[in-house]
Amino acid sequence: MVFGPNGSGKTTLVRVLGCLTRPTSGWASVAGFPVHTHPLQARRAVGVLTHAPLLYADLTVWENLLFFARMFGVPQPGQRIEALTECLGLTERLHQRVRTLSHGLQKRAGLARALLHSPQVLLLDEPEAGLDAPALSTLETLIREHCAQGGAVLLTTHQVAWGLSLAHQAIALWEGRVALREARPQEYAPAFQDAYRRLLAGAGG
Repeated sequence: MVFGPNGSGKTTLVRVLGCLTRPTSGWASVAGFPVHTHPLQARRAVGVLTHAPLLYADLTVWENLLFFARMFGVPQPGQRIEALTECLGLTERLHQRVRTLSHGLQKRAGLARALLHSPQVLLLDEPEAGLDAPALSTLETLIREHCAQGGAVLLTTHQVAWGLSLAHQAIALWEGRVALREARPQEYAPAFQDAYRRLLAGAGG
């Protein structure tokens, strides 16, 4: 779980690991693949959800998901799409153009896209923003199931208590650097929250 104020580097971290942005210095790897030398392998290993759904606005939800499923070589793409969209409450929206959907529904469609190819690693940038309570509960279930099946999730959020309730490890970024780290965040949630508040207060956040 990654916390930090706006501008701390959360979105940049997700975009670099998701091969959406090239790092200007240093190195990064995801699922064992260096993103600067093996971007194709790294891309196949991750599912990415940023603030934008990364979907084609003039295509329907179905057309988008079918395109990405074929691009990733998903077996039986129709069945996979139907299962994911039913889970995410999108069945009745499958044949609507993405641009006609609300922000929350676009985010659900983007999450379906990220999950299509059963990636090893999910990279989720503030995925809870704009979701109603049922969708948020579904998101939490999907995250827990993904981890239970051996996958990994890197999630950024401003919602500290919510994030810590899901986290196995937690860090807080400040100006692109790790300012806080906790290996047992659920056990030490109050202490982490206090330290994070002090970090923001001391830095003028």
